[in-house]
Amino acid sequence: MRTLIKDVCVVTLDKAGTVLPNASIAIEGKRIVAVGEPPRGFRPDQTIDGYNHAAVPGFFNTHTHAAMTLMRGHAEDLPPERWFRERIQPLEAALTEEDVYWGAALGVCEMIRSGTVAFNDHYFFMDRVAQVVEESGMKAGLAWAVVGVPELEIGGSSLARALAFSERWQGGAGGRIRTVLGPHSPYLCPEPFLREVAAAAREHSLPIHIHVAETAQQVTDSVKAHGLTPIAFLEDCGIFDVPCLAAHAIHATPQDLGILAARDVSVSHCPLSYMNFGLEVNDLASVMRAGVRVGLGSDGPASNNDMDMKGIVRSTPLVQKFRNRNAEDMPGDLPLRMATRNGARAMGFPESGVLAAGRAADVVLFDIDRPHLHPRHNLVANLVQSARASDVSHVIADGRPLYRKGQLLTLDEEKIMAEAEQRAQRLIRRAPPKTSAH
Repeated sequence: MRTLIKDVCVVTLDKAGTVLPNASIAIEGKRIVAVGEPPRGFRPDQTIDGYNHAAVPGFFNTHTHAAMTLMRGHAEDLPPERWFRERIQPLEAALTEEDVYWGAALGVCEMIRSGTVAFNDHYFFMDRVAQVVEESGMKAGLAWAVVGVPELEIGGSSLARALAFSERWQGGAGGRIRTVLGPHSPYLCPEPFLREVAAAAREHSLPIHIHVAETAQQVTDSVKAHGLTPIAFLEDCGIFDVPCLAAHAIHATPQDLGILAARDVSVSHCPLSYMNFGLEVNDLASVMRAGVRVGLGSDGPASNNDMDMKGIVRSTPLVQKFRNRNAEDMPGDLPLRMATRNGARAMGFPESGVLAAGRAADVVLFDIDRPHLHPRHNLVANLVQSARASDVSHVIADGRPLYRKGQLLTLDEEKIMAEAEQRAQRLIRRAPPKTSAH
């Protein structure tokens, strides 16, 4: 398939921050073959008119639990411990494989509509999530979540089952799936189990995706139990011997940041989830100054409560400016780079995240002929601060169109919404929430 996007304003996100007005993007198969002028003799199978549109690389959601769409709105206004214990844990114990399939499909519909081409999922029954990825045309890093405590495992999860899943799906969906090991966290996983996961990851050359240092209490508990912060403890267990993505790392110390940078561990920052839970938000400027790569994530839709990566791109700099009382924090196209280039590298797709010849054809078009995107003093500022998910007009992943002018092209959105709604209601009936006095 050859595609030509013509007369579009291209925000390349290359090292120079190049913006090309009235340019073309030529795509052949899964790759971009030219940006600027199409190659001589290039004959497209389809042409997209990019007039009054801006093209950016597709977004990479570096941390989520997509099937938790079924729990959206069910566990509101609670601190994290009660949110999980009273509302989420009973539902997760009642999940079926089919629930996970339809919940993940609903999440994928939402993500594509906001310009997301790839997501890093950490959940259960991951064969069904892989099926959704295969059908949708998206890219994904998929980790079957495990804790190493049989009575806490969901749906028969185990390290052996996670490894078998990883072997089945590594490079699946035409190379769009990367499989990952997913120990939940240092506070839920026993130390011997973490060491076992690290050894398995080394043996099978698998990355790791893990939650860490979400609260100050977790740091206090880890120092008391191990004499080490959670991040130092994970290093001691060998978790960072393979490529690793650490979700959150809100309470990383300066010494922890040195560990993450030295071991090339990426961090997924999920600001809307932190605000929803009333958690602290860390200073990303200090994290990045330490040399740590930071990508952006939505977290799960039961805690965020959406999967709108465009919303994350806007909220990230706003939260940092407010936190630090510094209007100069997170300037220019940095939020876009975090959502694209950084996320792609963190998830193991280094060929994505830049619009340039030879790169993966992951392209999102925004319709910029909208009142809230005029005037155009600064297109990048408009895209970061003013653009909305509803402005996305086209989404292309690996050269394949997934979304066009309000229509999903690879999934039956109406059927998915209806089935997910029914399953969500049945899930609540099967597992009524625990109650406690406020």
